[in-house]
Amino acid sequence: MTTILGLKVSNKQENALKVQQVLTENGCKIKTRLGLNIVEKEECSASGLILLEITDEKEANKIKNELSKINEIEIQEMKF
Repeated sequence: MTTILGLKVSNKQENALKVQQVLTENGCKIKTRLGLNIVEKEECSASGLILLEITDEKEANKIKNELSKINEIEIQEMKF
């Protein structure tokens, strides 16, 4: 089963390092990682989007649980 996690990271300045730490620790379990910058009126937003493709359901749940402990992150999930 493939899981796609969509992360909306608010307050990037405060949360980016925490998110990066979780993603780095689980880097070998993430098949695809795509970061999307939100640009508003030609300025970078304080929010960003990250899409993760994870092919192991157990690992996807573990990563989701770790990320959900970080404040100001919204997580959406798709399974195929």
